[in-house]
Amino acid sequence: MRRAQSLASSVLGRALIPVLEGYATASSSSATAINVHRRFLQVALYNTSRSGSSGQTRLFPAYVGRYSRAVSLGVAGAVTFSIAASSFAPDVYAKELLASEFLSKDVVLYQYEACPFCNKVKAFLDYYDIPYKVVEVNPLSKKEIKWSDYKKVPIVTVDGEQLVDSSDIVDKLSCKIHPEKSVNSLPDDDEEKKWRRWVDSDLVHVLSPNIYRNTSEALESFDYITSNGNFSFTEKITVKYAGAAAMYFVSKKLKKKYNITDERAALYESAETWVDALNGRDFLGGSKPNLADLAVFGVLRPIRYLRSGKDMVENTRIGDWYTRMERAVVFGIGFLSHASNQGFRAWNRAQI
Repeated sequence: MRRAQSLASSVLGRALIPVLEGYATASSSSATAINVHRRFLQVALYNTSRSGSSGQTRLFPAYVGRYSRAVSLGVAGAVTFSIAASSFAPDVYAKELLASEFLSKDVVLYQYEACPFCNKVKAFLDYYDIPYKVVEVNPLSKKEIKWSDYKKVPIVTVDGEQLVDSSDIVDKLSCKIHPEKSVNSLPDDDEEKKWRRWVDSDLVHVLSPNIYRNTSEALESFDYITSNGNFSFTEKITVKYAGAAAMYFVSKKLKKKYNITDERAALYESAETWVDALNGRDFLGGSKPNLADLAVFGVLRPIRYLRSGKDMVENTRIGDWYTRMERAVVFGIGFLSHASNQGFRAWNRAQI
């Protein structure tokens, strides 16, 4: 069945994409529209193919030896998110496309799908349209990164060179794209640099207390973590319930550590702080996202469609900026027509 889905996706893609490309020569406006629809088609085909990929799920679960491993499995699963942290009017959001000389031949991201720091790196790679392969790491065994002395994620290899730590990864990749704008050459009070530091020192610390603030939200979070992580069937069941219970109590300690009394209020305050920093601009970078925009978007992306993320969007002003970032990063197109906006909204509703 999976092979049939993959084959059907491949045949459909080969049949339709050239047809779309044939119309692109008609005019510049039609070319833009065709590129938009081509992107939607590619996303649809990718999702169809991915859903049938045996590499994303394990059909024959490994057996867990003793139930005593449940809490350790759960806490290991929690690493995927928090412990790693220690309209009709068309809009123009230009995506920065790289010249071929800046594209690496082989980029691999070792990640946890729900990790905010991993998503920060992914936001950068996606925005710049840098092709990369994803290796989902099992947070318990970490066998996928046994080759490395660095035992945390994200890890990125670029043509065999290992890069670690999300901010350092982004800095080094950004230097390849904008060599004239080295982070070390910027003053400490540089706006972009300041808000990137804020993401790591403040924003990430309010996430875990929110997604684990009660038992129902902890279970919701671990359902997302186990559904998207690299776990066997047995590990998924164990991690979901044991991990949710463990992290519910861990979140209380995190609240105390970071002097958080009301976790939702702290999340809303952080969101409003960011909107204030925008000062009426579409992005902190002005007409297009900069590295601070990508960092904020990246760490918020895993929680956006959890209860905490929905509450954040409903109770603060951050929703419009987040939607603009989704358009710029996820779809990566410079112009959204009315039809494309409708398609985007349909895609957006599917995530909720």
